Amino acid sequence: MLDLLLSGVATVLLGPVLLVTASAIRIEDGAPVIYRQSRVGQGGRVFTVLKFRSMPSGTKVAPSAGMGTATVTKVGTVIRRLNVDELPQLFNILRGDMTLVGPRPALPTQSTLIDERAQGPAHAARPGLTGLAQVRAYDGMTESAKAVYDNQYAARITLRGDIKILVSTVGYLFKPPPTY
Repeated sequence: MLDLLLSGVATVLLGPVLLVTASAIRIEDGAPVIYRQSRVGQGGRVFTVLKFRSMPSGTKVAPSAGMGTATVTKVGTVIRRLNVDELPQLFNILRGDMTLVGPRPALPTQSTLIDERAQGPAHAARPGLTGLAQVRAYDGMTESAKAVYDNQYAARITLRGDIKILVSTVGYLFKPPPTY
């Protein structure tokens, strides 16, 4: 219920940001403005995650750390720096595919992350917009390290812990962006 309430309120409050972002993407690079990507979620179920498109159409699918020198649009540079590209996932939360806090949904190609989560409680958790691995992130974090944090989180989910992660996420938003 809290996920629905908070994501619903956030969607309304951030509506102008969503509209301006969609318009800027459309003006710079045309349609579509939303990028749909298959991700692995709770119990290994594959679902479609929504993101604002930050790269030209046809760019290969890969984890952010593996993107190398991929081309990012001008608008994409800004929305990634501000993490606005993730905001459409509020609709994933409203649909019930995701939660505010939980393990980030994996790409189907991230087999190490998926396999190591499956050995612990993270496999049964709904994927989140943010999570323990994201607030503890460091450059070059391996899939195995992410799985450790995801399993630690899923082993002891509490409202207090989720609030701490949400507050820490605000601090994370002001860190220098990763290099793509």
